[in-house]
Amino acid sequence: MCELLGMSANTPTDLCFSFTGLTQRGGNTGPHKDGWGVAFYEGKGVRLFHDPQPSCSSPIAELVQSYPIKSKTAICHIRQANVGEICLANTHPFVRERWGRYWVFAHNGQIANFSRQPGPCEPVGDTDSENIFCDLMNRIHHTLPRDAMPEQLAAVLVELAEEYAAQGVFNCLLSNGQWLFTYCSTKLASITRRAPFGPAQLKDADVTVDFEAETTPNDVVSIIATEPLTSDEAWDVYQPGEWKLWECGEVIASGKRQR
Repeated sequence: MCELLGMSANTPTDLCFSFTGLTQRGGNTGPHKDGWGVAFYEGKGVRLFHDPQPSCSSPIAELVQSYPIKSKTAICHIRQANVGEICLANTHPFVRERWGRYWVFAHNGQIANFSRQPGPCEPVGDTDSENIFCDLMNRIHHTLPRDAMPEQLAAVLVELAEEYAAQGVFNCLLSNGQWLFTYCSTKLASITRRAPFGPAQLKDADVTVDFEAETTPNDVVSIIATEPLTSDEAWDVYQPGEWKLWECGEVIASGKRQR
């Protein structure tokens, strides 16, 4: 399986600390060595980095770790290939334009023999993940109005996520830069950092940061990951079927599949 990392913040924030921990799981402390990618929103634009090489030894990943790119919303993925060859076209996150915005998607899981509904959005690579994303985008285009409110959006995304999860494993991150949708099929966790800030230690690298020195009292930064990235903080572990819609670091809608 792959691993996910997402960020939602109320002020442009860099992802260097969390990204440093995640990259170690891409071939060093974890087996997810089949490529990685990260997307940072800057206004309506997206700054993208992809590499089919292991993130733990990628010079491009090294650059991202040391270059404090500021963003309110970011999505990152490290890959352990199960469907599709190891190549640039198959590295997440995937990006498509809809209604004048870039939509970014990353998936952890597998849905065997997934059948995509026909539509204008088609995959470039040969992963089940990109095929699912194209299906999702086509169905959103036909279901939602351009100016859909968050409540309308969440209802459709949850319905689609539950449909995909019923066919296999579907943990996902999806954003259009204004919000971040997170869905847990099997494994996901989150933490929201706000004042008073304190120090934190990564699990996968000998790196500690004092967030009080890096933030203002008004900052709110939420991190979502497949597995908790720090060893000395209390993370909120999602339950299977749980979803959250984030905006500016806060949860604006949430729910859980009824069994």
